[in-house]
Amino acid sequence: MSELLTKAKLAKQAASELVTKSTEQKNAALAAIGKQLVEEMDYLLAENKKDIEEAKAKGISTSLIDRLTLNEVRIHDMADAMKQLVELPDPVGERLEAWERPNGLQIEKVRVPLGVVGMIYEARPNVTVDAATLCLKTGNAVILRGSSSAAHSNKALVRVIHHALEKTDIPVDAVQLIEDTSRETASQLFTLNDYLDVLIPRGGKQLIQTVVAQSSVPVLETGAGNCHVFIDQSADEQMATDIVVNAKVQRPSVCNSIETILVHEAWASRHLAKLAAALQEKGVELRGDEATRQLIPAVHAATEEDWETEYNDLILAIKIVATTEEAIAHINQYGTKHSEAIVTNNDESIAKFFTSVDAAALYHNASTRFTDGFEFGFGAEIGISTQKLHARGPMGLPALTSTKYIVHGTGQIRQ
Repeated sequence: MSELLTKAKLAKQAASELVTKSTEQKNAALAAIGKQLVEEMDYLLAENKKDIEEAKAKGISTSLIDRLTLNEVRIHDMADAMKQLVELPDPVGERLEAWERPNGLQIEKVRVPLGVVGMIYEARPNVTVDAATLCLKTGNAVILRGSSSAAHSNKALVRVIHHALEKTDIPVDAVQLIEDTSRETASQLFTLNDYLDVLIPRGGKQLIQTVVAQSSVPVLETGAGNCHVFIDQSADEQMATDIVVNAKVQRPSVCNSIETILVHEAWASRHLAKLAAALQEKGVELRGDEATRQLIPAVHAATEEDWETEYNDLILAIKIVATTEEAIAHINQYGTKHSEAIVTNNDESIAKFFTSVDAAALYHNASTRFTDGFEFGFGAEIGISTQKLHARGPMGLPALTSTKYIVHGTGQIRQ
């Protein structure tokens, strides 16, 4: 029997046991995981170092190595996230609605776990912990399939999670890692309908499109992040500069960083040169349309491909627009329905932007970097959904639940 099938069966068995566990038992397991991560930090860092060395040998970009890297701060952050996750309400069993029918039937709608969650993701070992612990809190078993670039880190993290679970009432088999990172095994995972209830891809555009196209298991699509900031003509210069620099530079490798700024021509004529200089001081390579290059000749010429690209790097495209409507049209054409921002003091522009831009999260006078489960107060996230069914935006605990109806009667039969 293949590794995938063996572990899928174990996960399904564990899921049936997990539904009987109390909130207190699940929280105790989360606390144990947080403690174990710190206790075994040296082991985790040593294993992560192997992945980083292999990545450097392959010439992988600095931004992708940043995604891959674990350090003491990030491991402590993971442990702290466990404490926050413990404090969050357990959505399982929550009664969402209740009503009585004329025939006396009492109907309730309650939250329940999804069952077994499949998670396929790239290069970010922190997702291993996020996915495992969010699933455990919501009573779900999880099958993890990371990328080969993080193989050492992912194996180590799951081993540490198992060490913690062995001390609790939660079954160790509830967290499974598929160590075979071949494409063939991934393709098999996409069709594991007998064992998986949902599949969540988290990574680049190509991975997500592959999963959506090939999976027969229902997919919760977490989208790529080709995000924009539109600077309207009334925008405060310093505010716009701070927001753009933060949204591009603070962590360029993540999906809620921006890839293009759209600048109203009136604002551009007054302030774009200073904004460009501020970005270049931070090491950002700028690519602009013809109007941008007339104002700042040193900027590289942008192509159609630049409007479509999620760089995940210190590269930013600039396009000058004449109206809010033109900015909105550009975003709706090239955006990935993730996070979009407008910087303006004009109420009419805000209303148009919020009404017409199709994205999971829209910002007025704030950085797109806040599209994050932690920043939204969810404790952590399983991913950021850019689809419109089941869940949209940062997905916290409730997104990992479904519902069922509980019906109480006194002997009613249908006539």
